[in-house]
Amino acid sequence: MREFIDSINRFVWGVPALLLILSVGLVLSIRTEWAQFRFFPKAVRSLIASFRKKNEQDTVSPYKALCTALAATVGTGNIAGVAGAIALGGPGAVFWMWVCAILGMVTKFAEATLAVRYRINDPNGGYIGGPMHMVRLAMGKKWQFLAVVYSFFGVVAVFGVGSATQVNAALGGINGAVEALGCHPSVILNLAVGVVFAFFTVIVLCGGAKRIASAATFIVPVASVFFLLMGAGVLLTCANAIPGAFRAIFLGAFSPEAVTGGMLGSAFQALRIGASRGVFTNEAGMGTASIAHASADVSHPVHQGFMGMIEVFLDTIVICTMTALVILCSGVTIPYGHDLGINLTAEAFASVYGNWIHIPLAIALCSFAIATVFGWGLYGARCAQFLFGTFSWRWFSVAQAVSILLGVMLSTETVWALSETANGLMAIPNLIILLALSPEVVRLIHEYKQVHLGGTYENIHQCKPVRTLSYAEVPPPVRKSQGGREENLSSEYWSA
Repeated sequence: MREFIDSINRFVWGVPALLLILSVGLVLSIRTEWAQFRFFPKAVRSLIASFRKKNEQDTVSPYKALCTALAATVGTGNIAGVAGAIALGGPGAVFWMWVCAILGMVTKFAEATLAVRYRINDPNGGYIGGPMHMVRLAMGKKWQFLAVVYSFFGVVAVFGVGSATQVNAALGGINGAVEALGCHPSVILNLAVGVVFAFFTVIVLCGGAKRIASAATFIVPVASVFFLLMGAGVLLTCANAIPGAFRAIFLGAFSPEAVTGGMLGSAFQALRIGASRGVFTNEAGMGTASIAHASADVSHPVHQGFMGMIEVFLDTIVICTMTALVILCSGVTIPYGHDLGINLTAEAFASVYGNWIHIPLAIALCSFAIATVFGWGLYGARCAQFLFGTFSWRWFSVAQAVSILLGVMLSTETVWALSETANGLMAIPNLIILLALSPEVVRLIHEYKQVHLGGTYENIHQCKPVRTLSYAEVPPPVRKSQGGREENLSSEYWSA
């Protein structure tokens, strides 16, 4: 089975897929005049303003939507995934993670912007959006299959990326903590952890999108700051090794054999692993985070696009880089060619702090893991709703809880391989959607600039649905005009 999964991975993450991901990010960067650089200062100011602003109790603020998206992105991939990227692709894989992050910032900006532009009202309150709704509201009938394909892979991916991978990595951290205490991990302990994860997953998911947002707003900032402080302690202790770590990253990107002693000799391997793990950690190009960003109560779509940009920066440039530097500066032996997952990161921390660090590291890892399960639970439930209707939410919550229990019994390498395959299959239809709707992203940027230069956010028009639409009420996105040309109907349901 592992050989079959690897063969699919080689196709999904082969040259065509990598070129597609990087090309879409490059095209969007050029078309938006490198928005990730021009608007980054404004994005930081928007984040601070959103953090301070008090929203109405029944709405989701831009900050809460960002935390919900970060709950899914800032997860075990930032700790275990980065370690695996270095072990399988060499330190140079981190360089390609940075490249993907820079391009991914504008990709996520476009995803979040379009998610707010094309969304519908949730009958239970709030907004619903995502790639499937972008297709349904803005693209022709011949493209509707993309919405179905994306939603299908979205449901499948949740059981790997959003469930099995997370609990599997969390168990690695917990087992390391148990061993640090002088005990031996047991199957009963692993099953107990799986049951606890499954229980809280059902409780939070059944509370709906707003309960997920509230949980994410509490867990993500606390866990992220806690992990960064632990990492900062390692870097302060090993400050002399930081220049060498950066040298290994840049040199290893183009000449892995010079860094790994010949154990990894393919520059393409570094690129492939770095890109696949980069997409896994920040999800730029997958479209999943747009489902979370669509719920934000903002005055203009570009405003939430800024939050998407910040999401990738915090996830990859900040947290993933911290993990990579901890591993490379600690002096631990890296088993090139073997993915040890969380064990390599734990060894790096333990080499500086001692074995007791396994316990707080396990706490941080579990926090990231459960937050990711919640975030991906929202994504999968929305995809399931699109395919099967609103009644599927609770059934999906139960199915995800079962997948968590199954993740306890799978090996680390198998889980990661399955997750990377699902990621790639989701990214392809989403990237096609982004390319098709990129002119609308450019138009919204120009609109935002014109209005913003002449006033404040309060003066920007409201881009919200005119009335509440159920799934059955959403009309076909296009119709034939009298001249026989297709006419977009989305403007009839969105204020000008």
